[in-house]
Amino acid sequence: MDLAAPPGTPVRAAAGGRVSFAGAVGGRGVLVVTLDAPAGAAPRRITYEPVRARVAVGTAVAAGDVVGVTEAGAASHCAGRCLHWGLLRGDDYLDPLSLLPRRPPSRLLPPG
Repeated sequence: MDLAAPPGTPVRAAAGGRVSFAGAVGGRGVLVVTLDAPAGAAPRRITYEPVRARVAVGTAVAAGDVVGVTEAGAASHCAGRCLHWGLLRGDDYLDPLSLLPRRPPSRLLPPG
């Protein structure tokens, strides 16, 4: 999922977990937070890029903690003006919106 974010925008952890990677991949800063999983289950991993990490590998983070800032000038389909936010379990991509609290559906009401 791509979220509009100019360079220098603080990036917050979408859920609590432990930083399992913080470094460059293909010239772009990448940060990965691994979530706890039951024994025998593949853990989910939240990915953020392009990001300059503000936390080290092994750091425990809580939902809402600032973990980095978006980077300027990273080669990207959105020219460094967005944050790519992903969620994986093993090699399978999941919907990162599933990490957000559930809200009741929106309803449109007549004017007045």
